[in-house]
Amino acid sequence: MQKGNIGVTTENIFPVIKKFLYSDHEIFLREIVSNAVDATQKLRTLASKGELQGEAGDLTVHVSVNKDAGTLTVSDRGIGMTEEEIDKYINQIAFSGANDFLDKYKEDANAIIGHFGLGFYSSFMVSKKVEIITKSWKADSKAVKWSCDGSPEFSIDECDKSDRGTDIVMYIDDDCKDFLEESKIEELLRKYCHFLPVKVAFGKKKDWKDGKQVETEEDNVINETEPLWTKKPSELKDEDYKNFYRDLYPMSDEPLFWIHLNVDYPFNLTGILYFPKVKSNFDLQKNKIQLYCNQVFVTDSVEGIVPDFLTLLHGVIDSPDIPLNVSRSYLQSDSNVKKISTYISKKVSDRLASIFKNDRKDFEAKWDDIKIFIHYGMLSEQDFYDKANKFALLKDTEGKFYTYEEYKTLIKDAQTDKDGNLIYLYANSREDQYSYIEAAQAKGYNVLLMDGQLDTAMVGMFEQKFEKSRFTRVDADVVDRLIVKDDVNKEELPEDKKEILSGVFSTQMPKIDKMEFNVEVQAMGETAAPVIITQSEYMRRMKDMSKIQPGMSFYGEMPDMYNIVLNTEHKLIKDVLAQSETATAELLKPVDAEIKGLTARRDAINQSNKDKKYDEISQESKDELSKCEKDIEEQKSKKKTILADYAKGNKVVHQLIDLALLQNGMLRGEALNNFVKRSIDLI
Repeated sequence: MQKGNIGVTTENIFPVIKKFLYSDHEIFLREIVSNAVDATQKLRTLASKGELQGEAGDLTVHVSVNKDAGTLTVSDRGIGMTEEEIDKYINQIAFSGANDFLDKYKEDANAIIGHFGLGFYSSFMVSKKVEIITKSWKADSKAVKWSCDGSPEFSIDECDKSDRGTDIVMYIDDDCKDFLEESKIEELLRKYCHFLPVKVAFGKKKDWKDGKQVETEEDNVINETEPLWTKKPSELKDEDYKNFYRDLYPMSDEPLFWIHLNVDYPFNLTGILYFPKVKSNFDLQKNKIQLYCNQVFVTDSVEGIVPDFLTLLHGVIDSPDIPLNVSRSYLQSDSNVKKISTYISKKVSDRLASIFKNDRKDFEAKWDDIKIFIHYGMLSEQDFYDKANKFALLKDTEGKFYTYEEYKTLIKDAQTDKDGNLIYLYANSREDQYSYIEAAQAKGYNVLLMDGQLDTAMVGMFEQKFEKSRFTRVDADVVDRLIVKDDVNKEELPEDKKEILSGVFSTQMPKIDKMEFNVEVQAMGETAAPVIITQSEYMRRMKDMSKIQPGMSFYGEMPDMYNIVLNTEHKLIKDVLAQSETATAELLKPVDAEIKGLTARRDAINQSNKDKKYDEISQESKDELSKCEKDIEEQKSKKKTILADYAKGNKVVHQLIDLALLQNGMLRGEALNNFVKRSIDLI
């Protein structure tokens, strides 16, 4: 029997393993099973070269739990170890300066294990004692048993073991008893070992018999040793890809399409990426791509390896060129990883371009589902934008699709303004903005439908990329001002009549939280609506951006500002104006006369002081001017009250305001109820 101390320069190895690896302690099972698979694959290689005496036989790796003994055991029939090999690989750990790396790696269990070759020692994260019972494949080898209780002391004895291979027996710690639960171990094996290249069995398969589960003779193999990505695309059918997707994501809808990655130069990479069907924002989950290293699961947090916009995809990537144990900072600076990221991005854009080219109809049918991936890519990567702008589509409110170049040609004649800018009109909802779309189409304009999650950001990007172009939502102004063709002004109402109209309507606008209304008067033609609500393109876009862009939240706090445009050429507005003038004429006459006199007095004071500096004007003159301004405001307030008192009882004014609000989805609750009652009365 041999006894000794493990060759480390500090006695802190086990507290280090316990303390700093604890956050990620479930990976011990991956490490131990992976070691068993490696030993088995080495034996296969020896057998294929004819160096193994006798048959290789069944090479399944077995994982078993013994609750009574409190042990978890991983057994293989691989190459095994001699006593000398145990001494070399287990006792003499390449482990110096443990204290130096504590701060550097304490956040990342993977990094410590990988960096210091501590795969086997990860078993001590969950064990109070570990035994290795092993017998080498070499002729005349003796079986040996290594034992260690979590201190630097170990013992090696000869033991009885008839078959080659290794058993790792872990005596599970009292605070880790969940690793003796079958359900927990099966869950971890399926997570980390689901696609290992050697069969891994955990207990026996169970069948229902006489109302209860009973074990069969058949091994419960938990892995698929030849996953789909290891096969050639030419050997696979669409159904194979769909079945594999169902295996990876059992509760998901069928994917839209997939990309089979297969490259061996300048690095090795295989995998399958799926475009999932996204029903809502809730489906947008980033950690759906699984990263493997030689079929061993590494992580599903692939930021840094996969371009950011493709982390929304689902699937599998396998590359031996990405180390099994890596830290985040390592990944971000590794040149292989950067090459892989660039390659995946190119492969995805090539595949999308080929689907577009070969079956545009199918591409258009899937556009609404895939545009979020494409738009995210175009916004985040210039290289991807340069490729994607050839196949990315714009969709109009009639459901027709155009490439950027096709659409530019379509609208060039009708939608160029007087300054030579191409005006792209768009709506966010065909239903909500129906009347505005209809008005624009009546002028011969085409309207795009931009109802995607990223379309606000896309509009900003298009205005930077497209030469002399501007995007305007179709309800941002009255139709005649959406695309200004010339400087000809229509005949306008006199100022006093404008004042009466805007006074009558502005005093009756509802008080709605976080909304402000500004009344305008404009001639828009007899057939246009009597009252139209528009919203400033700039302010609305800033508010939209504030929802998705940090640092712009102050725009989100500002009220929504709407323009209420009164069409002076519509019969109903003309009638309201005539009735208002008649009904308020007597009351307004003295007020208007007073305002006129005060305005003349104010202008005279200003005229007499126009060549003087402020400190040269007499205090008397300043006081008189101040009183004049105050008196004018008082008279204007009186006028407003007179118009408000009249308008309060004018059902047509209220009906016109409510119709415009209703059309824009702003009429709710009591206001909607009052509108319905008033409508019945008017009928």
